[in-house]
Amino acid sequence: MGEKRRAGRGPMGGGMAMGMPAEKAKNFKGTMKRLIKYLAPHKINLIVVFITAILSTIFSIVSPKIMGKATTKLFEGLMNKYMYYEKLNAAASAVKKGANPQLLLQLKQQGVPSVDFNYIGQIILYLIGLYVISAAFSYIQQYVMAGVAQKTVFNMRNDLNNKLARLPLKYFDSRTHGEILSRVTNDVDTISTTLQQSLTQLITSVVTIVGIIVMMLSISVTLTLVTLITLPLSIIVTTTIAKRSQKYFVEQQKTIGELNGHVEEMYTGHKIVKAFGHEEKSINEFNSINERLYNVGWKAQFISGIIMPLMNFINNIGYVLVCVVGGIFVTKKKIEIGDIQAFIQYARQFGQPIVQTANIANILQSTIAAAERVFELLDEVEEIPDREDAKIVDFKNNQILERNLDDNSTKVIAPVKGEVKFENVKFGYKENVTLIEDMNIDVKEGETIAIVGPTGAGKTTLINLLMRFYEINDGKITIDDVDVRDLKRGDLRTMFGMVLQDTWLFNGTIKDNIAYGRRGATDEDVIKAAKAAHADHFIRTLPEGYNTVLNEEASNISQGQKQLLTIARAILADPAILILDEATSSVDTRTEVQIQKAMTNLMKGRTSFVIAHRLSTIKDADLILVMNNGKIIEQGNHNELLDKGGFYADLYNSQFTGKNLGEQAI
Repeated sequence: MGEKRRAGRGPMGGGMAMGMPAEKAKNFKGTMKRLIKYLAPHKINLIVVFITAILSTIFSIVSPKIMGKATTKLFEGLMNKYMYYEKLNAAASAVKKGANPQLLLQLKQQGVPSVDFNYIGQIILYLIGLYVISAAFSYIQQYVMAGVAQKTVFNMRNDLNNKLARLPLKYFDSRTHGEILSRVTNDVDTISTTLQQSLTQLITSVVTIVGIIVMMLSISVTLTLVTLITLPLSIIVTTTIAKRSQKYFVEQQKTIGELNGHVEEMYTGHKIVKAFGHEEKSINEFNSINERLYNVGWKAQFISGIIMPLMNFINNIGYVLVCVVGGIFVTKKKIEIGDIQAFIQYARQFGQPIVQTANIANILQSTIAAAERVFELLDEVEEIPDREDAKIVDFKNNQILERNLDDNSTKVIAPVKGEVKFENVKFGYKENVTLIEDMNIDVKEGETIAIVGPTGAGKTTLINLLMRFYEINDGKITIDDVDVRDLKRGDLRTMFGMVLQDTWLFNGTIKDNIAYGRRGATDEDVIKAAKAAHADHFIRTLPEGYNTVLNEEASNISQGQKQLLTIARAILADPAILILDEATSSVDTRTEVQIQKAMTNLMKGRTSFVIAHRLSTIKDADLILVMNNGKIIEQGNHNELLDKGGFYADLYNSQFTGKNLGEQAI
């Protein structure tokens, strides 16, 4: 949760921060304990930080009182000089009136009193030494704490990264990418910032509060009580105004999010907005949100801004009281003038650590809330771990091996051919809701299996189960007579090659994108795969050829060219089984022909699962599975299914006659 703060002045001149209320953790104590566990390996460093923070603060706190001694000595020297001249003038006047000149002679013999600059110089040297020592301890504290903070978040990020690798697909399906990214980046950064800055600041602030109170009490108990009189008034004013402004800050953050969402939506789809002539509507909506943001932002900033003049007013009252009472004490010789100067310095410093402590308490709430979100991710249910005796795949020799845990020896149990069986498979995303029930499929080596059906029929679910992104509830899925649960997930998924409708290419060269299909691929391998995918020609027409860098969205090449690159990548991977989500629906006819040729090359000799959208492209499939509501309601080849005149026939005919197309959309 974002925070926005406004600086002002706190009691006795301290900084005051105002803003949104901190997001609160559901289990503050439990989350704090877990966070402390991350810090536990660094306890020696934390002790060093604690000690150096205390020493740095103490050396800084005692400086005003020592400086006060220099002020007192300087004042005494000036006063002695003033009194000397007063006595000298009085004695001279008396001599003129006939008095004995003896006193005048004695005063002249004594000489003019001088200020003890040696003493003052020594104090200045002491102060320089104290400030240097304080700065040195502060440097050590920050240096050590930086290491602790960065090492802690380094370990936390590693744990998060490893956790994300072990989470099942359903975790990512049920959450937005933005939410997951926020936990891994923003929340961890919040923890890092707090550990780096707020933790040491908290120690410093607490020590400063205690130290200043002790020093003020050592100077004058009465003046300390006078200073503390204004503190409750400052707290009342601050909390009262904070409550008034908080609701406006909350509304401000909400409206900012609304404005950002509108801007992102409009600029992402600016072509559509222009095409349908909705520019004016978009601008009016922006102006409306912007107006609301202005009004609520103005109120939030104005109300929180009132704190500064009010605090200055209260502080000035405090200063007046301290000066009046302190002046009376000086005249009555109850206190030295240097102590008054030191006391006023302490009074000015007193409010700052109090306000800092309050702000840090607010920040800690947000930090613990952020840590709680991180720990929630770390506590998510993971994928069922691979079995210790899981079978492994020797891709070099296309064999499935069984490993003996006793002597780590292996033996071949099956060649990798690409035969797939679903035996009485039952599955549901939710415990009490079954999506697939009693599914049986027998796919032979090299066969092409097309999967068709309306949206939500379970086509993608079947692929997810095959690749073990989800665990089945009952039954068995085998590849070459080996249960997929007996294989390592990494090995299982490497047996598959995927070409999806939504292409995925990363920011890098075309060569790197194709080579992503196989580790250690040479330039010759990449070019050979590109030629097989009918992509070599268009690649060579680009300015940099295979070294052309694709941007983040790969928008510097066409959709059809993207598909050819993903096919080249799959060809290079040389998988035993292919999963093809028909990728020609959004390209022109000529490009579609190229893609179909490339896919034909890719499918040669491989078991292929094709999720079909255009039924005309799967006429030659060995087996067509027609799915609806998670069940295979029809299966057979194209001609057999047309002859049945059932669901498939209706779907096929609707694509060419236009009848019921809306109802039967695939």
